[in-house]
Amino acid sequence: MKQTAVNNKLRNIAIIAHVDHGKTTLVDLMFRQSGMFRDNEDIAERVMDRLDLERERGITIAAKNCSVIWENVKINILDTPGHADFGGEVERALMMVDGAILLVDASEGPLPQTRFVLKKALDGGKKIIVIINKIDRKDARSDEVLNEIYDLFIDLDANEEQIEFPVLYAIAREGVAKYAIDDENNDLRPLFETILDEIPGPQFHPEEPFQMLVADLDYSDYIGRLAVGKVFNGSVKNNETLVCVGKDGNVWPLKVTKLQVYEGLKISEVSKAEPGDIIILAGIEDVHIGDTICTKDAPKGLKRIAVDEPTISMMFTINTSPLSGKEGKLVQANKIRERLVKETLRNVALKVEDVPNSDSFIVKGRGEFQMAILIETMRREGYEISVGRPKVIYKEKKGKLFEPIEHLFIDCDENFVGMVTEKLSKRKGRMINLVNHGTGRVRIDFSIPSRGLIGYRNEFLTDTKGTGIMNSYLEGYEEYRGDYPSRMTGSLVSDRQGEAVAYAIYNLEPRGILFIQPGDPVYEGMIVGEHNREQDLNVNPCKMKKLTNMRAAGKDDGIVLTPVIPMTLERAIEFIKDDELVEITPKSIRLRKYIHKTSKPLDFLKFTS
Repeated sequence: MKQTAVNNKLRNIAIIAHVDHGKTTLVDLMFRQSGMFRDNEDIAERVMDRLDLERERGITIAAKNCSVIWENVKINILDTPGHADFGGEVERALMMVDGAILLVDASEGPLPQTRFVLKKALDGGKKIIVIINKIDRKDARSDEVLNEIYDLFIDLDANEEQIEFPVLYAIAREGVAKYAIDDENNDLRPLFETILDEIPGPQFHPEEPFQMLVADLDYSDYIGRLAVGKVFNGSVKNNETLVCVGKDGNVWPLKVTKLQVYEGLKISEVSKAEPGDIIILAGIEDVHIGDTICTKDAPKGLKRIAVDEPTISMMFTINTSPLSGKEGKLVQANKIRERLVKETLRNVALKVEDVPNSDSFIVKGRGEFQMAILIETMRREGYEISVGRPKVIYKEKKGKLFEPIEHLFIDCDENFVGMVTEKLSKRKGRMINLVNHGTGRVRIDFSIPSRGLIGYRNEFLTDTKGTGIMNSYLEGYEEYRGDYPSRMTGSLVSDRQGEAVAYAIYNLEPRGILFIQPGDPVYEGMIVGEHNREQDLNVNPCKMKKLTNMRAAGKDDGIVLTPVIPMTLERAIEFIKDDELVEITPKSIRLRKYIHKTSKPLDFLKFTS
């Protein structure tokens, strides 16, 4: 058996938390108290949320690295996404760490996305530190939440050592961590001490040569492609001759221009990297996530990163509407394909397939939210694209059809339980559990097909008057549960090109909910509203009022229209049917029929997932 050694100068940890439980705020304060910033330095809040979309939505999308120094020990911190749709980011991050901090809200307790990432960490044998945050909330229930966390660990088959986790209590916003709720402590020293005491240093085999597993890719305009990963064994010096071991065991030489490590939020060049450290190699071409970088004298590959299979597919295609090219600068199919392939290089959970003899591509991923983030990123970069309705990816075993099943958690007012249960049962959902704490709110668990949740989120918010909370994670595959009607309403489809007119919109309002305002450009085949009946209806949103010589006093007073709710990307993706597309440009989101001509029967969009 090989001898193992431990690098005690290092600690590699991930931070696991549900959305809005205080993870990014905690990292901010860890920076400040570890002395990484000068006292007079001007620092933005939520420094780890570097992407514009992360700051806008208040969520973590991409796993990111940084480091702090405490008592001469370097602590590498990896900020993991909390959403199951970004599972590929989670798996890469957890591969590089030896332990994790589980951050839980003292009122809300452990929520579904926490469960997803924690399951991955426990399966990987990581040591867990539990922090119960926001203990200053008026509705905090720290003792009950701690019991819920123990139940969660047991439910996830944690071993005895993992269940004996240390517990800290925190107010991350104020930079306070305590061993007990009534401690007088007013800084994060207990947290740093617990990390050094409880999280083991990275292990390595002293006799093995240098090996690094590529866990992330980036690009710099100045020094080219960057490969990020953990040094599993051995050490590496700057300008050393290295090779890459690919997926099939193929070996090819690499020329490394720079060796860098994380120091705080910055990246610094170093002459040598030790085992266990997270490093960045610059100037490397043709390297993929999961490859092993090692010395030329002893090329030996490590086990590749395993990622859960995609469960959702969507069709991406060029924008073929009459308004194509008016708002975006990147409209060609080859540009869209290049961008999608580039995304798969950085996101191991995404796959792209070409549709033969067309300008379309099938993108497979974890969920519609992951797809929406990709589309939003692309439109901000200047792309114009059209996308179809998300479809689940089925599996066939022994002649039977299997589909992905989600474990759905609903938290809503008890008055809405009947309506929510009825809607979900129509979508083939089955209630598993219902808990009423007597506070007026109820928690319900459902088992439901992934396709049953497509298009349901907005309906759920409407039914619960915006007060409901809904979360889910993939539970596995089950036999197909049968068909159900996806959308009970049709579409109002424009029958001509022109500009929408207030008079026409006013007369269309009794027909359904309108998506357009006066002055908006429309074209034949564009969806201008939701019909209040099942079938589609061709309408004329450009119809002007006929003028006559006779006038009555007050007859032509201004028309008052019902305010239009702005169309968001997620709402659009959830709304469309199989024969409809979402047209996305840097400035607009429009809905349209796949076939433009309203005079012809509407064909269905066909593609295999």
